[in-house]
Amino acid sequence: MIRRIIGVWLVLFFGTISLLKAQDPEFSQFYANPLYLNPALTGTPKCPRANLNYRNQWPALGKTYVTYSASYDQYVRMLEGSIGVLLYQDVQGDGAINTTNISGMYSYTFQVNRNFFLNAAFQASYIQKKLNWNFIFPDMIHPLYGPIYPTSEVLVPTDNTKGHFDFSTGIIGYNREYFFGIAVHHLTQPTESFRGIDDAVLPRKFTLHFGTNIPLKGTGLKKGDLSLSPNLLFQQQQDFQQMNWGLYLNRKGIVLGTWFRQNLTFHYDSFIMLIGYVQDKMKFAYSYDLTTSQLRNQTLGAHEVSFSMIFPCKQRKNKFRTISCPSF
Repeated sequence: MIRRIIGVWLVLFFGTISLLKAQDPEFSQFYANPLYLNPALTGTPKCPRANLNYRNQWPALGKTYVTYSASYDQYVRMLEGSIGVLLYQDVQGDGAINTTNISGMYSYTFQVNRNFFLNAAFQASYIQKKLNWNFIFPDMIHPLYGPIYPTSEVLVPTDNTKGHFDFSTGIIGYNREYFFGIAVHHLTQPTESFRGIDDAVLPRKFTLHFGTNIPLKGTGLKKGDLSLSPNLLFQQQQDFQQMNWGLYLNRKGIVLGTWFRQNLTFHYDSFIMLIGYVQDKMKFAYSYDLTTSQLRNQTLGAHEVSFSMIFPCKQRKNKFRTISCPSF
């Protein structure tokens, strides 16, 4: 019943307000979904790569926010750059609102000097939203027999599907020691309104991220056996601002990670715990968002799973260095 009620609130929210500012789905394993984070991360391993991601947010409320994502990218010598494809579906309110996004991207690498490189990328997307009116409204419920009455609610809009094109861009700078990135999504700020007017604008999303990898030395440790990777990630979409503080510890294929997520208008929102395993060309991770706000007992945080594989390719000498960014 709670899932039905949430769905009703979502629909009423869409149908009654005069101006709506939507926001994008959010992942906690940022670098396990690189094309979603920043299109300039397209093709960074040089060999073909595939990523699968699943996130279930607020499981205590049922399937309130569930997001699926899949991507593929690789370097293409004929194009002198890298191409990628990203597909994700975001299910809200147990299917009340479904968003499907299909994106294609191209990334090109510049060598600034001997040790510093830049990746610049452009992304084109098609986004489709669909409303599902199969709800139980309050006036349908009999106190003894449940939902037996027809509703008097007017189902507006009559067109339950809305699609539009969208464009994004990003840049990555990196050398052997560190990297930083900037991404701007929804350059054209398309409208997602179901009512044929220019409300429900999808505002631009700005992403800034930075990280470094610090090898740790000690008795009995070989080079690359143990490393520490601190990271920062800032995002802003309309008036919503968020800072993420992260730290990864890598030990012979085992990755332990933690992030603090802070909404700048509030206090710390969640504490993210991650465990991952990297073996040769495969990566797998599970993370849990522990909600630290007043919603912690009502939502039960969020679960997220990721899988990544880098496929074998012909080894060749390449003047461009790969980015030493986190696995997850």
